[in-house]
Amino acid sequence: MDPDPDSAARILSAIGEEDYGRLLAALVTRFRDFDLAEEALHDAVLRAVETWPGRGVPERPQAWLMATAKNRAIDLIRADDVRTRHLARLRIEDELRPGDHDDHAERLGEEVDTADLPDDRLGLFFTCSHPTLREDECIVLVLRFLSGLTTAEVAAGFLIETATMQQRIVRAKQRIRKTGIPFGRPAPAELGDRLPGVLRVLSLIFTQGINATAGREHTRVDLQLEAIRLTRLLVGYLPEQTEARGLLALLLLTRARDRARVTEDARPVPLADQDRSRWDSRLIAEGTGIVGAAAGEPGAGAFTIQAAIAALHADAATFADTDWKQILVLYRMLADLDPSPVVALNTAIALGQVSGPEAAMSALDELADDPRLLRHRPFYIARAITLDELGRTAEASDAYATGLECPGNDAESEYITARITDLQR
Repeated sequence: MDPDPDSAARILSAIGEEDYGRLLAALVTRFRDFDLAEEALHDAVLRAVETWPGRGVPERPQAWLMATAKNRAIDLIRADDVRTRHLARLRIEDELRPGDHDDHAERLGEEVDTADLPDDRLGLFFTCSHPTLREDECIVLVLRFLSGLTTAEVAAGFLIETATMQQRIVRAKQRIRKTGIPFGRPAPAELGDRLPGVLRVLSLIFTQGINATAGREHTRVDLQLEAIRLTRLLVGYLPEQTEARGLLALLLLTRARDRARVTEDARPVPLADQDRSRWDSRLIAEGTGIVGAAAGEPGAGAFTIQAAIAALHADAATFADTDWKQILVLYRMLADLDPSPVVALNTAIALGQVSGPEAAMSALDELADDPRLLRHRPFYIARAITLDELGRTAEASDAYATGLECPGNDAESEYITARITDLQR
């Protein structure tokens, strides 16, 4: 290793989220401790910053970081009475050879290729999405430890204070320790039961990015892109899982419309009014290709059906050209798999496009007493649009006003307020 400060800086900057995620996942899986893994890897990076400019960049920098982080973790365990009790069980000490950390790291870097470093991120997906954890805890753990985002970045994504997000992360990690949630890949027999939870977490992250539940902006591109990146990663591990590919297709096809979903002043644009020339044809081609293959497979489920619906929207040159009859068929299939009020709401909207606003209004009235929709803004927007189509202007205005009282982002609120003003003229 020849000293080269510029090279050291370049190498450190090149160790991005991909390598960092692999290293962190390997350490978490090895030591069964999120905090210990984070601290050890952070210290290893600092050690690299201090030593590489003078001593030169190791031939395999990722392996060097892994060895240094493992050694640092051992030091931290030895210095902590509670952690020391875990040392014998983990059987790590016998892996270490005499010599200082730098020497050991350098030797390991010469012996282990970067490609041979363990990739434990699949196991970490399932650890962070364990059914014992609350949904919000799963989301923050995935973003924090699989995306490599800082706590402040995760908090910003969900528009809450960093301290509040830190508390959520602490609670989630405590729950993992207390309940003994296993680390590592689930057994093949467990995969089918656990995968839907992982997919749901990724879907919720994307949903927050496509229609933020609070804040100034209607969309959060950073969360959309991160959900897609993580889903691609998961599909890479489990290419045979149809629903994982179905979710990826759904995210790509939804993301493809993002530029047309808001105006220049960031207000939402309804699907019927979107400029389809602004839709991303590359993402549409990729998404339709994926769902075209997945839809015919035995494992196709709710996400694959939703992706097929999104593909039908993408195939239509105009809103009027949309194959609403087929979309209605797919929503009814989806309702059999996922009889949720949100699916019922979307089915009612599709019914209105096929059979007219009277049919939609009847279906929406049947949903009006569902307590799960009482604070769901899209329900009231759908009612308002349908009432307006029926010429019931005053009722449409009232429905918009009720929706305005429900949780939602500021851009969407401004859109609703403008619609109320238009109806009252």
